Order: sequence, then C-alpha cells, then structure tokens
Amino acid sequence: MRLARVITRAQVGISAPEVTVEVHIASGLPALSIVGLPEAAVRESKDRVRAAIQNSHFEFPMRRITVNLAPADLPKEGGRYDLPIALGILAASGQIKTDMLESHEFHGELALSGHLRSISGSLPAALGAQTSERKLVLPLENAKEAALVENIEVKAAPTLLQICQYLQQQGELDDPVAPGSMRSSKHFIADMSDVRGQHRARRALEVAASGRHNMVMVGPPGTGKSMLASRLPGILPPMTDRHALESAAVNSISHHGFDVGNWKQRPFRHPHHTASGVALVGGGSNPSPGEISLAHHGVLFLDELTDFDRHVLDVLREPMETGTITISRAARQAEFPASFQLIAAMNPCPQGYSCDGKNLCQCTYEQQRRHRNRISAPLLDRIDIHIEVPKLDKSALDQKSPKNEDSQTIRKRVTRAYQRQLERAGKSNADLSSTEVDVHCCLDKEQRMLLEKAMDKLQLSARAYHRILKLARTIADISGSENIQQAHLTEAISYRSLDRFNNH
Repeated sequence: MRLARVITRAQVGISAPEVTVEVHIASGLPALSIVGLPEAAVRESKDRVRAAIQNSHFEFPMRRITVNLAPADLPKEGGRYDLPIALGILAASGQIKTDMLESHEFHGELALSGHLRSISGSLPAALGAQTSERKLVLPLENAKEAALVENIEVKAAPTLLQICQYLQQQGELDDPVAPGSMRSSKHFIADMSDVRGQHRARRALEVAASGRHNMVMVGPPGTGKSMLASRLPGILPPMTDRHALESAAVNSISHHGFDVGNWKQRPFRHPHHTASGVALVGGGSNPSPGEISLAHHGVLFLDELTDFDRHVLDVLREPMETGTITISRAARQAEFPASFQLIAAMNPCPQGYSCDGKNLCQCTYEQQRRHRNRISAPLLDRIDIHIEVPKLDKSALDQKSPKNEDSQTIRKRVTRAYQRQLERAGKSNADLSSTEVDVHCCLDKEQRMLLEKAMDKLQLSARAYHRILKLARTIADISGSENIQQAHLTEAISYRSLDRFNNH
C-alpha cells in the first residue's frame, strides 16, 4: 500500500486556500473514489485522469484508489484538481519520485491526451504560493499571468508527461516571460484632446480623477457624455503594483479571465441599462464577481442612468461606501473587493433634451422631476459631482478650432494632486472619513457661512455637506494650495446641480 500527497489550491472568492490531495492505493476491486466535498466537475475528473495517465504512457493502477481533498469541509469545484490527482496516483503507485512534490504546487485541467488546459484564478493561486515559498506549476496559458507576482518561481507545463519528466529530474519546464517585459506593453487609450468644447465638463472630470470622486453628467444626446467618460481611465493616476494585482485577481477568477496585455491598465466597465442587480454586484450558487468588482480600482460607467431599474441602482449604495461586497448564499459566502469610481450619464428629461424653452421638447416640469426621481436621493447623495453637459456650439466642431489639452498633460496634474492626498492622509480625498474631513478640510468663518447658506438653500444632507468639503479639498490640491480658498469652495458647491433641481 502506498500513500502520496500533492499540494494545490482551491478558489474561494479571490482567495486561494491550500488544499492537500491525498492519494491512497490499496488492494481490492479496481475503483477510484474522490472524497472531500467534490462537486460535479471534480467527480468527473476520474475519467479524465485515467485517460490522461494512459495516453502519457503510464500504467493506471487496477486497484482500489482513494483520493481525499483536504480540508474536507471546503467545497471543491472545477478541473483544476486533475493534475494533482494524476500526480498523486503516479506517485502512490511508484511510477514517479515523490522528492519534489512537497516543494511545488500543481494546478491544471487535463485533456484526455495528457495535455494541460488553462484554469481560472491562477493569479490568486500564485499569490497564495508566494506566502508558502513553493514553486508553482501551471498550464502554459496561465503561466504568464502568474508570473506577474514577484518573488515566486513559476513553471509552465504543456503536458502531464513533461511534468513527470521534470519531477524525475530528466527534463526542465519552461519559465514564463519575465514580468518586466509584460509590464512594458502599451494599449491605445482614447485621448481627451478628441473632446471638443465642454470646458466645464472637462474640468469636472479632472477634479473627479484627482480625488477619485463619483460623478454624474446630465445633458441632451450627442453632447459628449459617453466620450468624456471613456477618457477618464487615461487621466487617472498610474496604478500601483498592489492595486494592479488586486484588480487582475478579480478578473482572473471571472469567466473571461485576465489578459496580461492589460496589466496596469485601469478597468473600464460599461454594463447595459438592462443589467440586473446580480449582474452588477455578483452572485450565483457559486458566487462570482459582478461588474462593480470587475471595475475594482477602475471606472464603472452607467450610461442612461435613469433607464436602470431603481432597485438595481440602490444595490450600489453599500459597496460605494465600503469598497467591498459580500455575497451570501445558503451553502457559502464570498467577499469581493469593489472599490470603483462611478461615472454616470443621463438625459435631463424623458425626451432627452434640456426642457429650457430652447428645444422642441414638450415635457412639463413635473415630468422632468419624475424622470430625475428615478435615481434615489440616498444614491444621489453618494455622487460627489453633478455636472450639466450642454449642447455644443457649432463653432466648437470646426476642425480649424484649437484642440483641448491631451490626456497626458491632464494626467500629470491629476497625479500631482493625488500624490498630495497620499502624503497628507494616505488615501484619496473621496475616501476620507468624517473625522479626517474635520482635520484636513478646515474652513474659516466666511467659508462656513457660505456653506451653511448653500446647505439651507439646497436642503443638503450631512453626507452632501462632507462631500462638498472633500471636493473643495481636491480642487485646492489641483491648484497646489495648502488651504481651501473661497474660490475652491464655490466651485465645489457649483457641482451639485441635481440638488438645486430636486429641491426646488
């Protein structure tokens, strides 16, 4: 009788807890049983493993084989356990050496031919292996992604046979492309210089980028709202390695996976207005990340905001405050990060125009109010900037008119302002707590009187009060001012246009 153990990892949210695959071969009628809460795809691995072993020119033991996936109370799913199960059977039957198994972790789904197929969640698995100081053996398709994690040795494996030769010290596995060369990849990003006119909206977008503030744009069709939103990732501060890994880890466990060519590119998610609450926050019997998690450390753009179901929009309120979303089901619970920047766009009335008497729109004032009231007041309170995007003047569309600043120029100012926030509080202004607002967003007597008048006139909530202070602090950071000035506060108050409409 022989016993072998192989180390792998499960997938629970964006974490990858360690799983030990124990294989025991005993005398008795030929059978292969898998225990340890295996789900359907894991139970079916017995047939894939048998064929892969035989097609790799090894002998499948015709004895009683028991495979235990420990810990037993952790649900196991997917084809990622095929490779460790196959190696455990070969080691327990004495066909390969066991010397190197303890210093490696193995992940991969097996084809019947013995070739390895890619798995989801290889980046969280690499982060887990980093803490254990083991080498990581992955399919070729996953190795580049795992190599983004520093201080870990990743081996790219094409087939089960080549892994066995490596464990027998009869060959070597390829090392994936070094992370440094992948990080130099550049993708085309839409530039702010393409936006004609709309100077006030451009300014508001720069303020939003500098302090990571949420923003809603209100204007008729064709004024450039979607165009402005799509250019926000290009002016946001560069991602740190930690933020890039967190964002990539969420995409790694999603259905579409992570493209290493997008390393350190800010996510930009643009769900359709027919999306459900589950599509936005995530869910399913096996919880998977939704749009807000896929936009982690990036931008979530909701176009035609008033066309979204009101109850769907309200599910955003909690993650906008906490930066995480917890999905609970009867059998399991998963927590996903959701620190996103919300940018929304909407028309001012049901017909799409401004209803200011200059257009052919026949909407009444009450119809406008009902249209805008499709957005709940608590959600609107969590959006720092409300900016009107008016119809463009024809002269702004003239090809001979001078172009606006490009994204690179704006991004330099944004990065400097963001760096001031990190040096002062260690976080963006949008993330300041109420106590930190009192410390870093101080006003003099005249400024307090001005803000109090605005509070009374616009009937602002305490949350809106703090958000105006955060905005004023961001505007001061852009100008390089140590203290909030009257002009900074006035500009911040002007970014609450929907409050002026809804409260009058």
